[in-house]
Amino acid sequence: MIEIEGITKTFGEGASAFTALDDVSITIQSNEFFTLLGPSGCGKTTLLRTIAGFLDPTRGKLALDGEDLLSRPPYQRPVNTVFQSYALFPHMTVAENIAFGLEMLKKPKAQIKATVDEMLDLVQMAPMADRKTAQISGGQQQRVALARALAPRPKVLLLDEPLSALDFKLRKEMQLELKRLQHETGITFVFVTHDQEEALTMSDRIAVMNLGTIRQIGGPRDIYDHPAERFVADFIGDTNFLQAELLDTTGEAARIRLGSGAETTARAAPGGPGAGGQVTVAVRPEHAAITGAGGALLPGTLQEVVYFGTDTHYHVDLDCGGRFVVRVQNQPGHMQPREVGARVGIDFAAGIGQVLKD
Repeated sequence: MIEIEGITKTFGEGASAFTALDDVSITIQSNEFFTLLGPSGCGKTTLLRTIAGFLDPTRGKLALDGEDLLSRPPYQRPVNTVFQSYALFPHMTVAENIAFGLEMLKKPKAQIKATVDEMLDLVQMAPMADRKTAQISGGQQQRVALARALAPRPKVLLLDEPLSALDFKLRKEMQLELKRLQHETGITFVFVTHDQEEALTMSDRIAVMNLGTIRQIGGPRDIYDHPAERFVADFIGDTNFLQAELLDTTGEAARIRLGSGAETTARAAPGGPGAGGQVTVAVRPEHAAITGAGGALLPGTLQEVVYFGTDTHYHVDLDCGGRFVVRVQNQPGHMQPREVGARVGIDFAAGIGQVLKD
């Protein structure tokens, strides 16, 4: 659906020039929920605004459904955008807001009414069709903004952090709602967020961005379980980083020696460092377990226990240096295994860690 090839965007000139996008290339498929994920200032919104036509790239190519987009102004692109601020008309009703874009396109009245009714049903807002948008909640306003953007049936819907203003529980509900809408309409969604959980929950694929570049593209499970580099592993979820010596590699399996002297295996990314050097190994907190100190891969001292309701985090100061966090799901009857200050060990299965490129 969307071909982004070598897009670069530089603001300013000379010494004050700033490159917001640096040779970005992405292919986004038809009927895909694709997420641009990264920290503030990474270039994700700049890329979204370039697709929409609000910004012109310094160089590069952009095509939608095989047609060049860069030569077409925003209003001629089969693309709609839902912004962080929903920008609804407060003096209009819900139905009038949804109809507005269709009226600007001079669609027949009968078609407008049928489409508005369809969109109201789609976003489950039919009972509130005649209410002013100032009289409905934030979550309901977001549904109206989505319906208004979907009504002209664009080929692509761009969403610029549309859930950030909602409270936690409503945001969780709307994550599932957005995925349902994308599935039912068959429209390609391009979603911008800095929230890793949102990206993992909704996306078919994720592009992790940093400093105007793409660091990794993949499905949620692939991005989480097989990060390509340290930045991705650190940004997506919680991660423990261990320094280790790479002893040898066989295919994608690496034999490593940890700082404690214990040996185990980890996954090695293709094209990674060769044997004999120091490497960083990432281990997710939920992939490790608290054990007795004797015979453990990583002995240490329990320094902190943090209860989170669904799980408990155990912070361990390692004898070999650094701190390791273990996440244990709270099951009925689960008891805290050790007291703070106790000697403990940390174990994880062979092959569970990921050797990273720094």
